Amino acid sequence: MSTVLIVDDEKNIVQLTRMYLTKEGYTVEVAYDGKEALDKARQIKPSLIILDLMLPGLDGLEVCKQLRRESDVPIIMLTARTDDVDRIVGLELGADDYVCKPFNPRELVARVKAVLRRSRPTDRVPEPIVLGNLRIDPARREVEINGKPVSLRAKEFDLLLTFARNEGLVLDRERLLNLVWGYDYLGDSRTIDVHVTWLREKLNGSTCRIQTVWGVGYKLVNQEGA
Repeated sequence: MSTVLIVDDEKNIVQLTRMYLTKEGYTVEVAYDGKEALDKARQIKPSLIILDLMLPGLDGLEVCKQLRRESDVPIIMLTARTDDVDRIVGLELGADDYVCKPFNPRELVARVKAVLRRSRPTDRVPEPIVLGNLRIDPARREVEINGKPVSLRAKEFDLLLTFARNEGLVLDRERLLNLVWGYDYLGDSRTIDVHVTWLREKLNGSTCRIQTVWGVGYKLVNQEGA
């Protein structure tokens, strides 16, 4: 049974979310501020964390940053803000998804299921992918360029792995969202553009490049084999 940690200082939201998740069979734990969230996350090691952006004391972004230093636990961020900056920063820090307030609790439950489904490990150990001087190890979630490790955020790695498994093929934004974020993801397709920009910076020095196919999407090209 999966344990979900809800972190929010609005008690009515906590109660409503807990009720819907409990009905779906999840064990639910609660924290009302950033420090309590970190303490409980370290103590109970939840399967997933629902993390509000605006918290007393440590805010949600700082909590997310500290959690990512210690764990790959899936994180869904809640935000009452509608501007893209907070969502982009949250994704950059390692959040797996975000939901804007006010939200439909059924939608939040659907996203919890989708994120947990995507994070569930498989039994088969995939082989590393080598494209020129780029090496991607799906099992270890490690990337190397010329034998030197490259640090990638969770979704950056997933996106690069998807490109590598479809080397030379053009993938549109909708397909990339489905493959990387899942069919239940309801976010903005601009998320793809942001993550592609980050990946291009980190692939500097690699023989592989992510090319834009205008009006369609993106593709990964190994220039060594071109």
